[in-house]
Amino acid sequence: MPVPIFIFVVIVFFPALEPFIVSARKYRPQTFKDVVGQSSITNTLMNAIEHNHLAQALLFCGPRGVGKTTCARILAKKINQDGTEREDEDFAFNIFELDAASNNSVDDIRSLIDQVRIPPQTGKYKVYIIDEVHMLSQSAFNAFLKTLEEPPKHAIFILATTEKHKIIPTILSRCQIFDFKRITVKDASEYLKHIAEQQGIEAEESALHIIAQKADGAMRDALSIFDRVVSFSGKELTRKAVTENLNVLDYDIYFSATDLILANNIPELLVLFNKTLSLGFDGHHFITGLASHFRDLMVCQHPETLNLLEVGDDVKHQYQDQAKKTSKEFLVKAIDLANDCDLKYKTSKNQRLLVELTLMKLASITFDGEKKNADFIIPASYFAGKKITSNGTKPPQSNGTPTPPKEDNRATEQPTLKEPINNTPEPKEAVKEQLSEPKEPYQPKKIEIKTSEKRVSGLSLSSIKVKKAHENTKSPGIDEKDLPKDAFEEKEMQKHWDDFVHQLEKQGRKILASNLQSDVPKLKNENTIWIELPNGTMKKEIEREQSLMLDYLKQKLNNYSISLYITVNEEVAKKFAFTPEEKYEKLREKNPNLDLLRQEFDLDF
Repeated sequence: MPVPIFIFVVIVFFPALEPFIVSARKYRPQTFKDVVGQSSITNTLMNAIEHNHLAQALLFCGPRGVGKTTCARILAKKINQDGTEREDEDFAFNIFELDAASNNSVDDIRSLIDQVRIPPQTGKYKVYIIDEVHMLSQSAFNAFLKTLEEPPKHAIFILATTEKHKIIPTILSRCQIFDFKRITVKDASEYLKHIAEQQGIEAEESALHIIAQKADGAMRDALSIFDRVVSFSGKELTRKAVTENLNVLDYDIYFSATDLILANNIPELLVLFNKTLSLGFDGHHFITGLASHFRDLMVCQHPETLNLLEVGDDVKHQYQDQAKKTSKEFLVKAIDLANDCDLKYKTSKNQRLLVELTLMKLASITFDGEKKNADFIIPASYFAGKKITSNGTKPPQSNGTPTPPKEDNRATEQPTLKEPINNTPEPKEAVKEQLSEPKEPYQPKKIEIKTSEKRVSGLSLSSIKVKKAHENTKSPGIDEKDLPKDAFEEKEMQKHWDDFVHQLEKQGRKILASNLQSDVPKLKNENTIWIELPNGTMKKEIEREQSLMLDYLKQKLNNYSISLYITVNEEVAKKFAFTPEEKYEKLREKNPNLDLLRQEFDLDF
């Protein structure tokens, strides 16, 4: 006989695990008082319900996660309450939600219209919540117009959207519009603090502020981030854990960077930036955060703007302490440099070098906001031997004993030019003597056009120093009225003009010579020479060198009141070929066969 086999089954009972509900659903507001940051809208809706002024078509628009759908559900529940219902009554049979993102056709709207005609079985109103209404097609909008304008007395439509501009105007005109605003950092952090207390979590205030800032005004995003960080850190929510989990830079990084900038410590600043890069952050993130840090320091300097600082109380004291070490001029310059780096970052070929260069500039800013270079300041000792004082007035007459100039430790040598142009006219007394003798006309000293060994750009700081030094080499006190002003003919002026151009060409200054030959000079009046140029660049080049040319013409024409009048005519520029395409068009006008050559060999610019 077969031996019976007994099988024992052991059943082990495990305690049932409760399903996890995300905070965005678990703590969804059930009354208007629980809605965060939308007090103006909730008060309006409550007053409308109380005074029976509620419209039959409402449009809730605003950013994501600010409470549009939540307020629609609370409103749908509130208008059906008459005091006789149970506490847990949610009026689910009276509330219909339609997702327009997936039900956006005409058939879906027609099915909705058919349901609208049926009155509610319980309660007073049937509420239709259409979410993401901007996703409806054009034909669906048109099919919905008549019902939305004249709905049955028992029907109320609540439309919700994040993009109001995509809704056609005929729909907007039939709705009462409510614009939801972003949740402020303060309101979001306070609500997160309330939820942390409900869950028995110890959270630092600065950690909750970082979560609120990361959410960017969306309460749903803030709750989702909160759940994520709690899963990472457990029952203790610290600022360090939040910054590590959310991949954001801690405030301490920017406080340390600012201290190094104020101390002009460039090496340590670059090391700190390298450490930040090694943590996985990019340079753009660092420089934009540094600009925001400078902005926060600036708002801390005035009690009126202190409420613009959206950080916790513990971090606010750090900002106030560091703000006392900085000046307004420094912060304005620092924000400007950091913002300029932010704008250039995406187009830069070497992005790390761009940020490092910006940091070096920031660490080189002095506390008064500018750098003063003693090389550009002419010492008082330079004016000691002159016949005029530094303020342009004649010094008082002395008793015959010269007063020695005061010593100046900054510079002892008079700034001079390399090979200065000797265009200094003779003293006033000598001019009078020559003018009084008719047989001997005025013969000024001949000017030779010389090129300095080291040319200085007219747009550089060095040119300012050279210009000042050149002006100071002129002898003061010469009156222009005493110099000759002989009349001259236009042809005579043009002849000397050409001679001057030829001298420039011999010296190798062909660009200036070419600019002067771009138009024939004319006499605008007795002493004004007029030349018309094709563009503003040529005008600037000639204006930069006009003093040399005018000195030459004044001597040759024996007229020291000559001036130069330069105008720009853009139409003249068409006569000149600057780009390769323009040069090709000029050549093709002379020889049309050039096109055949280009096509035959498949040539391009």
